[in-house]
Amino acid sequence: MLANVVAQTTEQTGGGFDIFSLLLPLALAFLIFTMFRKQRKMKKQVAEQRTQMVPGTEVMTNFGLFGTIVSLDEDNNKALIELSPGVTATVHSQTLSKVVAPEPVVEEEHSVPDDASSLTDPLSDADRPLREETPEESAERLNRENARDRNDKEQ
Repeated sequence: MLANVVAQTTEQTGGGFDIFSLLLPLALAFLIFTMFRKQRKMKKQVAEQRTQMVPGTEVMTNFGLFGTIVSLDEDNNKALIELSPGVTATVHSQTLSKVVAPEPVVEEEHSVPDDASSLTDPLSDADRPLREETPEESAERLNRENARDRNDKEQ
């Protein structure tokens, strides 16, 4: 009975080309290729970071400690890092995961305006007149703005 079922299924499928039988090995090959590529890329990145790790470099360990490398012992795979002045720790050199680059300090200039009109003035810096307003012009401008505000409230 089982032989008849097997014979019928082989007759129904028959010969011929099945696209899915080709796609599965291609997809598997692509996944293997990307895994090896990522592994090679990570190995290259780790090797590059190892060349940067010299005494005096600030590093971070896998477990989140930040410190400065005092000495490296390549034979025993140990590194002596200074966590704070006078406090050192000996760690395995493979736990040094990242070289910490000092962030550049960006000083922003904050100007404080002399009056509040520069904060609420609808004109941008490009549209502002090149000369200062006279007191009479300032009074006229404020009257226009107040009248406009009253009209907006009434509507």
